[in-house]
Amino acid sequence: MTQRTDTVLVVGAGPAGLATSHELKRRKIDHAVLEKGDQIADTWTKLYESLVLHTGKHLSALPGMSFPASTPLFPSRADFLDYLRRYRERFQLPVETCCAVSGVERLGDRWRVDTAQGARESRFLVMATGILSNPQIPEIPGRQDFQGELLHSVDYLRPQPFQRKRVLVIGVGNSGGEISAELARSGAEVTVSIRSGATNLPLRLFGIPIQYFSFLLIHLPKQIQRRIIELTGKISERVRGPAVLPRALPSACPGVPLIGFHLADAVREGRIRLRGPLDRLTREGARFLDGSEERFDAVILATGFRAEMSALKDLIRPDACGFARRRRRVVSADQPDLFFVGQNYDATGALFNIARDSRSVAKMIAAALKADGIGRRRKEKPPERSER
Repeated sequence: MTQRTDTVLVVGAGPAGLATSHELKRRKIDHAVLEKGDQIADTWTKLYESLVLHTGKHLSALPGMSFPASTPLFPSRADFLDYLRRYRERFQLPVETCCAVSGVERLGDRWRVDTAQGARESRFLVMATGILSNPQIPEIPGRQDFQGELLHSVDYLRPQPFQRKRVLVIGVGNSGGEISAELARSGAEVTVSIRSGATNLPLRLFGIPIQYFSFLLIHLPKQIQRRIIELTGKISERVRGPAVLPRALPSACPGVPLIGFHLADAVREGRIRLRGPLDRLTREGARFLDGSEERFDAVILATGFRAEMSALKDLIRPDACGFARRRRRVVSADQPDLFFVGQNYDATGALFNIARDSRSVAKMIAAALKADGIGRRRKEKPPERSER
């Protein structure tokens, strides 16, 4: 079976993998990007059709290429996918599709990566798998008893199949808020179960995307950033009226605010009902912690995502928030020559952090190669065939 050796292997060809590839190629560092799907950003192609980025295009672009002037300030899913495809084509990034990674092993000073196309080896490994491919499905008592439709928000595509149905949405993150509001507009009877509340911020402040204000805060201590975000939410409430969503409880883990008032407005207008935490699912619906029961035709789990690192198995230890233990934002705290892009989240937006972290990773790898006396690698010879 063919075995290839690369200086760097990047796992994942979503935004994080493409941005990292661009930065490596700009520095003439030999690498390959391994994508499990049959196209780049395969997971993004399967997200709900009405998805619109809540981060502005100016701070959501990947390194080296802006969005076209014709793209709306907040790009749609279709806009973003088109941008990613053109990004890959413009920079001729070395993406290999249908190349799912099944396992990773440390071999001395190198990495061995088992893929659907055979074994690979590399000096450096970059995990750019993000979180969208690892939806969190909590253990809910009675889940097997429920006779209706049960799905995670990652599997939701459009509202039409749920028209005139009683739908329970569990969770109040950005996906849950947007899906709930869309279902309500389309004629579904929607109930949202909230466990820990939300920090609800406007999409725009004085006509400017809220993300752009967050960008100005990134150099301030995290505690001060949180205080400013909370104050912004309270000011918005004074303008729009009393809060209808319970506020998020303090957490040591990075939290992404609920951007926009689509959910809050639907609750104020009586188109969405709020309920407290779920106790269990029943045959015909759900029972809540207050002891009340309701019937539902469908339950959508908007319960979030966790970093996808399963291929690494016990080579690393996750932190308390489910991300890889890291130093300097992107460097593994457990293994040498292992980096992560796509595991930093805050109010500036995941894409802004991806652009920032991809530059850092490529710069560090270039410095390590220079220290080794390797410098910029010439293009390697075609791989020889060998038996595993």
